[in-house]
Amino acid sequence: MTRRLGFFARSAAAAAVFFLGTAALQAQQSFTAVCEQVNKKMVKLFGSGGFKGLPAYGTGIVVSPDGYILTVNNHMLNTPDLRVHLYDGRVFQAIVLAKEPELDIALVKIDSKDVTGLPYFDMEKAVKAPAAEPGDWVLAFSNQFSIATRDEPMTVQRGVIAANSKLLGRKGVFDAPYFGEAYFLDMIACNPGSAGGALTTRKGELIGIIGRELKNRLSDTWINYAVPIRAKVQIERIDGKNEAVDIAVFTKEAMGPGWKVKPKVAKKTGPGGYTGLVLVPDVVDRTPPYVEEVVAGSPAAQAGLKADDLVVYFDGELVQSIRIYRDLLKMTGPGTEVTLEIQRDNRLMTVKMKLGEHPK
Repeated sequence: MTRRLGFFARSAAAAAVFFLGTAALQAQQSFTAVCEQVNKKMVKLFGSGGFKGLPAYGTGIVVSPDGYILTVNNHMLNTPDLRVHLYDGRVFQAIVLAKEPELDIALVKIDSKDVTGLPYFDMEKAVKAPAAEPGDWVLAFSNQFSIATRDEPMTVQRGVIAANSKLLGRKGVFDAPYFGEAYFLDMIACNPGSAGGALTTRKGELIGIIGRELKNRLSDTWINYAVPIRAKVQIERIDGKNEAVDIAVFTKEAMGPGWKVKPKVAKKTGPGGYTGLVLVPDVVDRTPPYVEEVVAGSPAAQAGLKADDLVVYFDGELVQSIRIYRDLLKMTGPGTEVTLEIQRDNRLMTVKMKLGEHPK
């Protein structure tokens, strides 16, 4: 009996050593070949101009051999000079084809007929793959901090899925547009420029898209996450029908006949509420909404706005020009409290302002 117990004990110890040794080998294995393969399916995105304090660079995922690129729907795409750096060093102009705020993604196309045969991720294959589970090893690829340009490789981070849960994120005082299921990561993956990067398995299989820099609405702490390729949201079609769609469906439709969803149009309220902001003269196509003067005693003055402030967001909507600012204001009536995110002295700050009635 003693011999049997000793045999089982030795067998259990040997098994434990084997499994622990296997885990250690997995942790130490080289991912160089996988990284080289994935890097060829990634691009660096660069804009021009933009707002101080907000990066004018990001990351994209190639989803077709002729230059369709999936990325995050953020402010960087609002530029007339969107450039794409491929893995081999070639640089091209690009155009934005479609955006879907509910999934927080956008589709971009390289504006050249000379781009063919690019390595790419098969989105229909990716969406059919099993969902990642907590504890799974993953790799995160992105151009965080704009470290890479031209043919320089992407930054690669290794970690595990910490949890699968609902995303409750916010940017400043605004809730994130996507609030579905997300992969939460045990690495600091959501840095400036990381948004739109690829989350893959250890074999380089695409499972998610790295998200923007967000804070948790409940804990007010920074979160690191990726939106699963399998994630679905309810969208309203032009014919009024609601449908659950995932990132693969969006990509396929946007590459083909176009992304056909019902636009969200706010009801107009006439001239809108009164702010007391006097903006700089609107002399070019996209004049930024800089404040030239604040009327004394006006809602803007009471909110603490000053000359030379730049309006960046109006109730969560990115304000690219004076025209867009005025269009948003027309949809907001007197008595409404709005939240503005402004740039002042190279930093962003949030102010709340209650619109008034126009002086007679």
